[in-house]
Amino acid sequence: MEITIQSSDFEQFYPRLNKSLFLSKIFMFAGLDSAQRPMVLWPARWMGYNRKKREKEPNMLDSFIIDGGIPLRGEVTPSGNKNAALPLICATLMSDEPVILHNMPLIRDILEMEKLMLSLGVTIEKLTPHSWKFQADQLSINDLDPALCKNVRASILLAGPLVNRVGSFVLPPPGGDVIGRRRVDTHLLALNKLGVNAYYDRQYHFEVKGRLKGTDILMDEASVTATENAIMACALAEGVSTLRNCASEPHVQELCMLLNLMGAKISGIGSNVLKIEGVDRLHGAEFTIGPDYLEVGSYIGAAVVTHGEILIRNAGNQYLDMVKLVYNRLGVHWETIGNDILVPENQRMSVEPDIGGAIPEFSVMPWPAFPSDLMSIAIVIATQVQGTALFHDWMYPSRMYFTDKLVGMGAQIVLCDPHRCIVQGPTRLYPEKLESPDIRAGMALLLATLTVPGRSVIRNIRQIERGYERVEEKMRSLGARIERVQE
Repeated sequence: MEITIQSSDFEQFYPRLNKSLFLSKIFMFAGLDSAQRPMVLWPARWMGYNRKKREKEPNMLDSFIIDGGIPLRGEVTPSGNKNAALPLICATLMSDEPVILHNMPLIRDILEMEKLMLSLGVTIEKLTPHSWKFQADQLSINDLDPALCKNVRASILLAGPLVNRVGSFVLPPPGGDVIGRRRVDTHLLALNKLGVNAYYDRQYHFEVKGRLKGTDILMDEASVTATENAIMACALAEGVSTLRNCASEPHVQELCMLLNLMGAKISGIGSNVLKIEGVDRLHGAEFTIGPDYLEVGSYIGAAVVTHGEILIRNAGNQYLDMVKLVYNRLGVHWETIGNDILVPENQRMSVEPDIGGAIPEFSVMPWPAFPSDLMSIAIVIATQVQGTALFHDWMYPSRMYFTDKLVGMGAQIVLCDPHRCIVQGPTRLYPEKLESPDIRAGMALLLATLTVPGRSVIRNIRQIERGYERVEEKMRSLGARIERVQE
């Protein structure tokens, strides 16, 4: 016996119902044991995520064994910008037509977002490993899986598209790096200004009646993800919206570019004031994600601390001005060759003091200033250059905690408080067994071990793989002795 379920049967009257549990209860009350129960044929799009064969998850205890002390040499090409790919994937929810994204980075956060999109009923076709076609023509918004949302912080970026496509829904709390409190208040404040009743009650609730109304929004902080959510919500709102004090990072710019290709009307891209004229609908588009400037900054650091020479292809020089300014003051320079950069072997490797010989302070700030995500890399570079520098990351209270691992390797670092540390170099580092606490600190620790003659171990490398694609393969191509093992 078979029972065929039509999607409208449940979605019209019970949009949030757990269908399998519901039928299981019916069969139980009917007195049917497991052998008597009929086969249920669910709509294919409901089963797209559940039937998809899951790839074997890498063990949390996967480790890198690194035999350091070898200068890195060769060429490397950065992957697509992870922080652009995540909001662009969410933006595909804003149209029922196909959207193709090229240069997709194959990293853990992207693969987790893929699972989340499949659970929403989005069709994903992989034209090539790095070119994906998304089509959200049959969204199925039931209770979002808390486990999936917890696996990737960017799940919060579903809010902007879904308030336009489906109206009311509940979003479980997002996950992400443990580098301190990550405010969501700015997201809710911006959406509330547009007419959404957005509030938190152990989960994030979004209630919408009718079409959103464009308005003037002053962001209470230049939050990247809050800006991205506001942009996506405003793109389909009625009337004109102005976003002030908004973030302008490269990934925010790329989101605006994609939405404009889809038919949105966004001006002021790259500035802190955006004007958005709402449109009735968005159509399909095709877009190439730019290079990850954070990965570029990491490989520059790898060349410097190992006294090697690396040519970085398609480096996205237009996004490296402030990185270059800070790295130059640490005694690091590179040559620009078209859209490539060459990090030469011979470096000054000396901190440039402030006027009067004062210790310089390197502080993170919103774009176009020095990015917080490169602070960990800059600190490792500072351990290998002559001089003293103060590093200040006021954004995240736990960003600096990884420095105790560098101290354990021999670095001369004074942690002044959760936001500031003083680094004096150069110091010889020694092999150590380490654990990656987050994406950027994990990559910084990898760079530190590459400087050390001898064998080091880094555990919990899944954190590094959340943001860096095929990192051990790329490092090996440059001559690094690095091996993945399971403990």
